[in-house]
Amino acid sequence: MSLDSSAHSPEDVSEGTKRLLRSIDRITEISGHVFAWLMVPLVGAVAWEVISRYFFHKPTEWSYDLTYMLYGCFFMLGAAYTLRRGAHIRTDFLWDNFTNKTKGWIDTVAYVALFFPALMLLFWVGMEEFNHAFAISERSEQTVWRPLLWPMKLAIPISFLLLMIQGISELIKAWFLARTGKELDHREKVEI
Repeated sequence: MSLDSSAHSPEDVSEGTKRLLRSIDRITEISGHVFAWLMVPLVGAVAWEVISRYFFHKPTEWSYDLTYMLYGCFFMLGAAYTLRRGAHIRTDFLWDNFTNKTKGWIDTVAYVALFFPALMLLFWVGMEEFNHAFAISERSEQTVWRPLLWPMKLAIPISFLLLMIQGISELIKAWFLARTGKELDHREKVEI
């Protein structure tokens, strides 16, 4: 799975590495598209609350809880897809001045020293929170509906696991860029 130091183009990467990268990226793409569907019930809950409150003068007891839970899950579960698309925040005015090799080295060091250790810790804490919420049937205290919290808390470790898996792909790509100055996977620049 390691890249050969004589590799100078994406074609020189081993077939096993290419398959691994394609598999990870495909998992992330599919999960991102699946999790995007959380927007449908989120918009539906908000629309129903607005209609119920302003047209029928009967606000719901469940819309607030459902809305923050769905939005939180949507936001967290989309993190790996966002990483895959290169849409996380960077300081572009500095980044654009670096050579490809420098960019690759910065990303490689950042993934190894910061990204993976932080995500492993967050995954572990997220699992503990989920296990605790599940064990005690923890409920929200925000409204009288009081839904169970463990489904939302389960999204946290799943998000960090998916982010770590995509991080493996990004680390391999960064390592290749650091060593060769050539990208394995070109992404369109996302403007905000």
